[in-house]
Amino acid sequence: MSFLRRFFGSSSSSAWLRALVICFCLASTFLIFSKPDNNNSAQNEDQSITTKRINQALQLLEATRQRNEELKQMIENLMSEKIDNNSAQKLIQKLDYNMRNPISMGGVMRSYDSVICNEPSLEYELMRRRIQNNIGELWNYFSSELGKIRKKVERAVPELQHEINSILILGAEHKRSLLSDMERMRELDGYEEWRHQESRDLSDLVQRRLHYLQNPADCSKARKLVCKLNKGCGYGCQLHHVVYCFIVAYATERTLILKSRGWRYHKGGWEEVFHPVSDSCVDAEGVHANSWPGRADSQVLVLPIIDSLVPRPPYLPLSIPEDLASRLRRLHGDPIVWWVGQFLKYLLRPQKSIKNFLVSGATKLGWSKPIVGIHVRRTDKVGTEAAFHSIEEYMTHVEDYFLTLETNGTMIPRRIFLASDDARVIDEARKKYPQYEVIGDSEVARLAGVSTRYTDNALYGIVLDIHLLSLSDFLVCTFSSQVCRIAYEIMQTLYPDAAHRFKSLDDIYYYGGQNSHNRQAVIAHEARNHDEIHMRIEDMVGVAGNHWNGFSKGKNMRTNQIGLFPSFKVNDKVETVKLPTYPNA
Repeated sequence: MSFLRRFFGSSSSSAWLRALVICFCLASTFLIFSKPDNNNSAQNEDQSITTKRINQALQLLEATRQRNEELKQMIENLMSEKIDNNSAQKLIQKLDYNMRNPISMGGVMRSYDSVICNEPSLEYELMRRRIQNNIGELWNYFSSELGKIRKKVERAVPELQHEINSILILGAEHKRSLLSDMERMRELDGYEEWRHQESRDLSDLVQRRLHYLQNPADCSKARKLVCKLNKGCGYGCQLHHVVYCFIVAYATERTLILKSRGWRYHKGGWEEVFHPVSDSCVDAEGVHANSWPGRADSQVLVLPIIDSLVPRPPYLPLSIPEDLASRLRRLHGDPIVWWVGQFLKYLLRPQKSIKNFLVSGATKLGWSKPIVGIHVRRTDKVGTEAAFHSIEEYMTHVEDYFLTLETNGTMIPRRIFLASDDARVIDEARKKYPQYEVIGDSEVARLAGVSTRYTDNALYGIVLDIHLLSLSDFLVCTFSSQVCRIAYEIMQTLYPDAAHRFKSLDDIYYYGGQNSHNRQAVIAHEARNHDEIHMRIEDMVGVAGNHWNGFSKGKNMRTNQIGLFPSFKVNDKVETVKLPTYPNA
């Protein structure tokens, strides 16, 4: 400590250090611009390079200013003599690192504990995604309206019908070109490295928190939340039930205890298919358990299904943690889907035998990319929870996806992975679309039928289906099906932002038992007929669904009007809630 005091001296030597750092900045700036000009004819090119170097210099100056402040704080802490030897040693190591690792130029500049790189602003990312969404909504509106007109004139004025068809064909091509341009812009805007790094950092943070929560230092003293897996519904519904339990456990800082013995899909329980949800704390025996919501001193709580939860806490979906919200809003187009996906990432870690089965299953089917995943839900779903959709409806969007990829002239092989609970759909697709390679297992589809779905073979089949659907480049399905929503949620763990990689033929994304889904008006709307609602800017609208024709349905929370409104005139309202941050994780 005395050495440091002699080296840095009093406050005047601290000023000397700041002056030294400023000199370093000026010297670095001089070096950036010290490029000889040997060719007058290249003046314009040099001006462009100079502009780039000015931007780099400004970044360097800002990074150096931040490092100077860090060094200053370290010195003041060391000279205060209020820290112990261990802390002093850590600070000395940081000083040594800074001296040995100067800030480097280029697209990325590194500091001792962070990476200072090209980062997009929140406003840029929100606007980029809004434009992409609105291109789709614009096409939805005009294709729907022209379709109505075409139907009216198909007999009276057949030549007009032909003109409308031509407009729709060229309009679709224009829409695909715009979407392709938006993708290309994302790739070229200089922020892709940040998106991938931020995605990894956020995921690693949440996974560490979940591991910390699930592996308490002393299981006998840990607060616990008991969740019973055997909810009376299908596989996708049960997975969402476990995720709901896990979210409540996270919010209440309770270790999740999953009761799965006698599971209707596999009698041996969850742990024989996936890794246990905890390595060290797997039961709540020997302690009195209280039913939800219990008391403040209740060590063990038993959680009911989400439909019976009273009182309903604010942290249920569609809310996300307040401490992650600003980062998630910038990174992802639908933060709640990312949040749910992180719980599935932790939960669905397959046992070795299941992992081998997934690899061999994909190989036997000949699964490879590029590929679009299609999930067609039939049997007990049709007529009760969802409408019937023909294979042609799915394939229209599949073909549109491939045509968008081919906008630049590259030919893309047509390949789909088709999962269903009706084996006849796979055969139908192969007959009607011979130009496509249709990958699917009719036996898995047969086992997914109502009479055979609660067996080990059926379980392995649906696990494989969801796995391959989530790995697909794009999903076409019905979000009324929990299987498709599960695949979509898992997909978010594989990309920085896969929010746009789907087409649902019915519902928008939702989480069963969720709190209200609100959108905020950003453009005023005057109702044109009795089906529509009025909106002022900043009105909150509880959304019920998207009709995929340019209009959505919802309730204006200010006026209590229920009806249609143009989808492009609102933005999603991201709900946030204060949750534990698990600093020890």
